[in-house]
Amino acid sequence: MAKPSDEQQRALAGLLGLGNHSTRKSHYPELAARLDELETERNRYKWLFENAVQGIFQASLLEGMRAANPALARMLGYQNPQEVLFSLTDLAGTLFVGGAQELESIGEILQRERSLLGYETQLRRKDGSVLDVLMNLLLKPDQEGLVEGFVADITERKLAQQRLQQLNDELEQRVTARTNELLDAAEALRDARDAAEAANRSKDKYLAAASHDLLQPLNAARLLISTLRERKLPDVEQVLVERTHQALEGAEDLLTDLLDISRLDQAAVKPDIALYRLDELFAPLVSEFQSVAAAAGLNLRVHMGDYALHTDLRLMTRILRNFLSNACRYTDEGCILLGARRRGDALRIEVWDTGRGIPAARLDSIFLEFNQLDVGRAADRKGVGLGLAIVERIAKILDYRIQVHSLPGRGSMFSIEVPISHEIPLPISQVAPQPSTGNPLPGRRLLVLDNEVSILESMSALLGQWGCEVVTATDEATALVALQGQAPEVILADYHLDHGVVGCEVVRHLREHFSQAIPAVIITADRTDQCRRSLQRLDAPLLNKPVKPGKLRAVLTQLLA
Repeated sequence: MAKPSDEQQRALAGLLGLGNHSTRKSHYPELAARLDELETERNRYKWLFENAVQGIFQASLLEGMRAANPALARMLGYQNPQEVLFSLTDLAGTLFVGGAQELESIGEILQRERSLLGYETQLRRKDGSVLDVLMNLLLKPDQEGLVEGFVADITERKLAQQRLQQLNDELEQRVTARTNELLDAAEALRDARDAAEAANRSKDKYLAAASHDLLQPLNAARLLISTLRERKLPDVEQVLVERTHQALEGAEDLLTDLLDISRLDQAAVKPDIALYRLDELFAPLVSEFQSVAAAAGLNLRVHMGDYALHTDLRLMTRILRNFLSNACRYTDEGCILLGARRRGDALRIEVWDTGRGIPAARLDSIFLEFNQLDVGRAADRKGVGLGLAIVERIAKILDYRIQVHSLPGRGSMFSIEVPISHEIPLPISQVAPQPSTGNPLPGRRLLVLDNEVSILESMSALLGQWGCEVVTATDEATALVALQGQAPEVILADYHLDHGVVGCEVVRHLREHFSQAIPAVIITADRTDQCRRSLQRLDAPLLNKPVKPGKLRAVLTQLLA
């Protein structure tokens, strides 16, 4: 640093009040050292100003740029910092893309706030291109309108932001496109589901219509075969009749189970919960299966107490009928037990057998459709394997618990738990039948009402073989003519007659005509809830087609006993 001149020393001495020679002599080394420090500081700031990475400038709000560092010049595309010392007019017209309006706004903010930090704007470079920058501006308090500014090039950051925004837009477009694809796929799935549901509904309607048409001739054939089975025939003919009976029974089971599975899968079955005595549930089952068990060389035993249940009688009968049917089917010798025992607020109804049993590994699969045990050969197949699948679906509808216990070679136990009632209705007149001491059917006058002539002929042959006097008719008018003013003891009526007439109406009209509560049995292939409700109002038992002769005989015996 150069030594201060005499004139500078005198001026400084006068400023500090050091006028005489002795004073100057004593304070000169201290002043010289202070001046050296100031010069060193000035050179350091000058070096930082010229070598800073960011652009730095000093400007006047009234005149324009006063100083700029090389970094700002390079940033704007100029070689020399002097080239960027724009006047106020050039700042507005050349440098700031926002023009005079932007400069005016910046000046107002600085006058009010004294600083403007993090201000993003655009500057025009020498070649006309636009540069994105971030500015920090400070208004110096001791000098009117003097602004010091720091400028950072944020072009790369802006490009990165634009690229990120572009990526976000592309991602949103892909998400939108994918969402539209998924919506289209979901719509296609809904259309496919609707088509499948429509197909299922059509299938159910077809099955309901076709089943009636199929079950009518099957019912007639079943009755005729049953008539032949009860006759004494030569051994060869007897074998043929028995084989025909088995074939018809298999076809009947298949049709019935397919109909039930279809209705259960479509939630077409609604439970009708009411209060029933246990013997009211057991009586028809015992009547039906006593002859079945006896024919198989088995002993059917019943154990029940004085209980009442809250249940759907029809659905519970279907479950227990399947349990008993399987027990008879898979038991070669021994006995079958139908019993009930109380378990808290539920009654557990159990069916025990001494049959083949089920391996533990197969217990989970026995409720699957078309699943049967020990059917390696076609000749060993009995039924179609839908019985327990139907049981499981009905149990889910009723919310009942099913349990299975089995030991291979020892037998099995199937049980279902039903809500018990503390209120017990009065005993029914029809109790579980005991071994009969006589046959009440011979000589009894029965009216058979059906619109199918083949069924009338088959039913007439079977009932006539049982010793009954049979009167047949296709409608109410022909029935009145055939009866010749004498009321029948029992009416066996088809539910669906010609011209939309139902058998229930004819039964009511005949009761009114003869002024008697004539016992009636409705025989139908219709398994709808509407049909069942009609029968409840009529107070008549229901037999589904094809009619099982053993069950028909048991119902007639109970009605005529």
